[in-house]
Amino acid sequence: MKWMILAVLISLLTPICLAAEKVETPKPAQSTDELRQQLEKILKDTHTNGVSLAIVHKEGPEWVTGLGTADVASGRAATADTLFRIGSTSKAFTSLSILMLAEQGRLTLDDPVHKLVPDVWFENRWEASDPIRVVHVLEHTTGWDDLHLREYAKQAPDSMSVREGLDYDHHSRTSRWPPGTRMSYCNSGPPVAAYIVEKLTGQKFENFVQQNLFLPIGMKTATYFESAPGTATTLYHDDGKTPYQYGHILMRPAGSINASANDMAAYLEFYLNRGAAGGKQIVPASDIDRMEIPTSTWAAKDGMKAGYGLSNYWSVHEGFVYHGHDGGVEGGITDMSYMPDYGVGYFYSINSGNGDAFDKIGNAIRAYITSKLQKPPVPAVAPLPANTADYAGWYEPNSPRTEITHFIARLTGLTWIQFKDGRLLSSSMGSLNDTYLPVTGTQFRHVSKKDSPDPIPSLVLLTPNQGGRFIQSGFGDALKRIPTWYAISEILLTVFVVLSMLSIVLYAPFWIFGGLIKRRRRPAERPMRLWPLVAVLSLLAFVGIFMLCSDDLIDRLGNQTVWSEALFLSTVSYAIAVLFSAIAWWRAPQEGVRRGVRAYSRIVMIALLISAFYLAYWDVIGLKTWT
Repeated sequence: MKWMILAVLISLLTPICLAAEKVETPKPAQSTDELRQQLEKILKDTHTNGVSLAIVHKEGPEWVTGLGTADVASGRAATADTLFRIGSTSKAFTSLSILMLAEQGRLTLDDPVHKLVPDVWFENRWEASDPIRVVHVLEHTTGWDDLHLREYAKQAPDSMSVREGLDYDHHSRTSRWPPGTRMSYCNSGPPVAAYIVEKLTGQKFENFVQQNLFLPIGMKTATYFESAPGTATTLYHDDGKTPYQYGHILMRPAGSINASANDMAAYLEFYLNRGAAGGKQIVPASDIDRMEIPTSTWAAKDGMKAGYGLSNYWSVHEGFVYHGHDGGVEGGITDMSYMPDYGVGYFYSINSGNGDAFDKIGNAIRAYITSKLQKPPVPAVAPLPANTADYAGWYEPNSPRTEITHFIARLTGLTWIQFKDGRLLSSSMGSLNDTYLPVTGTQFRHVSKKDSPDPIPSLVLLTPNQGGRFIQSGFGDALKRIPTWYAISEILLTVFVVLSMLSIVLYAPFWIFGGLIKRRRRPAERPMRLWPLVAVLSLLAFVGIFMLCSDDLIDRLGNQTVWSEALFLSTVSYAIAVLFSAIAWWRAPQEGVRRGVRAYSRIVMIALLISAFYLAYWDVIGLKTWT
């Protein structure tokens, strides 16, 4: 859960966009012994201590194990019984609990949340016409912001109730658009659903899950709480040596479960057998079907089946379609995925936040389980819809996960959509001419590789609505069409501001050095040069603090620390320096200031004012990440 927000913050606040290193799919292992060798090599090469692993078929487990080290200090090995933190993979137990109550007739997925738990605070200005329903909190279509850093950073005692967790800070639960339209991942939705379970059953949520799901499924050691010493792995920083303290997550239903490879093997069998375990039907097969198909986004309502269902989402790897959920906490990443049509699935969890290790391990496992499988057929290419001309043009992101990064995401996410040679071409800062092929109606499938084309549509041209014209991905991203003049203006202004700031930094050494030479000293020009430099350095400090905090971002910025206060001061310093830049230019005497310096100062002053007003509009000036 926490690693996701960290990744979002760092990637969006880094000033230079770098293409991610491509992780190549390894040669498929031909046996579990060969796969073991591959995984042990990955652990060694990436300085990752341990991994918990299960490969399971509908008929039963193939390989359930732990590899590497669970605890460095004691040298304790990871085994199939070692508990690992599974992060947001925990969310599905909330959906399963709700579905159980729905089967009993105690609620429906379409019930308004306020009808069931009127004491839970949230704000939705569309509540009268578009109330937040149970399905919305499970499919992440409430429109709420994700948890704030303050909520992520809270060390909540195991005695804290679900309701107390929700009451700690409710400000993130404000709908930013009508519920049931766009998907935006939000960690406070499942805890609201968990509280509904408590209200209807009169039972503590964790006890309900233990009694009705963990034990019947066969997850004998899974728990939402910190386990006894020596039973769980220690989680580590990327250096593989420095441990994290145990994270007592505020919103336990969203990502707190500890589970072993044996637990997760039983859990995978439960899905592959469509809700049955140990010869007993725990939930109807129709409930598993419902979990796998989203219904509440615009894309789903326009016929898109791929996407985020009830705590269960689609993913495509090397031409194969998986269902499941991943998850992460500080120092741990998990993936639980399965293919019901092939009757096979896998789980793995590492005790590190190392994304490179996580990707390589996943690729090795998937290569092994699919090496003898035939890829699903690819939908035939259809003609472009007749109205594609109405959808060509510029788009901006319209469903950000976190408002704290919205100010930069809307600029870096600007996208140019065109239709050419029977294809939809999408170009943005991160990709050029990303290609989609029409397959049915207004749905398109992504062309990722010639030898592994996506076998499902994942993009849809939405029916125009009151909000405008949209393109939506089955995986949640919504793009809203904007006028061309507006997009071009944003691009030009952004380029103007960036180049102006860059020139300030490049020019600074020359005038600073020149100031050391007596004949080149010009005191009247100093304020016009100094304050813009202070402004840019303040902005660089803002970005630098985020980058320096990357390994402990939640703790350092979610609490009032030297780091979070420094971040706040960098934004205030920026605003003050911009103001003094304008004053210095305005009050500069006519004599003693060269015409070229005055003209240049005017240019950079305008650029700085534009950026300052923009950042102030998005509440970045004076940002207190701990509140």
